[in-house]
Amino acid sequence: MKNGVKGEAAMQSNKAKEHNLQAALDQLHADVYASNMAPYWVVDRTKLHDEDTQVMDKRKAIPFLWTYKDQIEPLLHRSAELITTETSERRSLVLVNPGLAPSRATTTTMYVAYRLNDPREIMPPHRHSPNAIRLGLTGKANFTGVEGENITFGPGDLVLTPHDTWHNHGNQGDDNAINLSVLDLPLVEALNSMYFEHDYTEEEEGVKIKKKMQSERFPSDYSQQIYGSGGLLPRFVSHHRGAGTASPMYVYRYDMMREALERFKNWDGDPHEAIMIEYVDPTTGQGIFKTITFFMQMLRPGEKTLPLKQSASLVVSPFEGSGYTQVGNKKIEWDPFDTFVVPGGYWAEHVNTSDKPAILFVASDEPTLKALSFYQKHGKNKQGDIVKLA
Repeated sequence: MKNGVKGEAAMQSNKAKEHNLQAALDQLHADVYASNMAPYWVVDRTKLHDEDTQVMDKRKAIPFLWTYKDQIEPLLHRSAELITTETSERRSLVLVNPGLAPSRATTTTMYVAYRLNDPREIMPPHRHSPNAIRLGLTGKANFTGVEGENITFGPGDLVLTPHDTWHNHGNQGDDNAINLSVLDLPLVEALNSMYFEHDYTEEEEGVKIKKKMQSERFPSDYSQQIYGSGGLLPRFVSHHRGAGTASPMYVYRYDMMREALERFKNWDGDPHEAIMIEYVDPTTGQGIFKTITFFMQMLRPGEKTLPLKQSASLVVSPFEGSGYTQVGNKKIEWDPFDTFVVPGGYWAEHVNTSDKPAILFVASDEPTLKALSFYQKHGKNKQGDIVKLA
């Protein structure tokens, strides 16, 4: 009996010590957090208390789809009825990734918005630190004036508004016009480099005059005239436009891109990316921005790509055709003008389920990761083996 009593007493003593230790740990952690610090140590071997897991941000972009017909387009038209240009210079819907909410971010580094402009409305000029593009979806007279080049664009045309360039948006046509925007805004915000400026002025006879429209300093087809012939670069003009940090070609026409894709439709292509063409700076051959880059990707009828995983995050907006993309364990079925996210680190494979080519517009933060030496790219071959691609 005595041994039994001693054993029971030892158990009670150990329980008391464990209770006291847990209470002390709880108090320690409470005091650490109250002091605006965080612990980086192992309490036990569960994943919850693993020190490497603790130091990682718990908010991550997740694979997600926004549908154009069912969600985006109806909300855009409702907003056009209720929000006027007299009260707001912008009328856009921002795609917020549920894994990053409430931050207005579509991926960790990119921000995507859809914009509707009513007929014959032009917003005043502004500029900002994020780089941005616009892709025309509907309407033949979308308008963006960039640094004195007044650009009218239609479906599939890509227009740049690089970092620190004065620009204004609108619609010169008689019908509604919808376009899609991609910015590196979350990245700029994370780097504490965000700014917006709205007080546009021009100098007239030595006096700065506030303007609601930029004066036209270049022909409306300037980008096409100077840079529209690949491999031929005029030397008699300055290629330093705006801040000089992005492509000086401010508009890339869809008919040229579509013609290039069609030219390669019978080539083998890449087993992981099919036929993919990048928009590049014609003076360097590099991506149009230093932070994000853009592609058009063609899947031939019935084509299925092999699985691909990369550290870069992708925003994909189908422009033609329909199909689905397997992102990790999630099957995303898409149609024209939808947008979906493939976060970095996820396996993904595209499938064209139609009997026509599917054309995908793709935005990627690949340049940022390459500049920081963080870029990695892996694929699976037909046997299912993982191979390093970059």
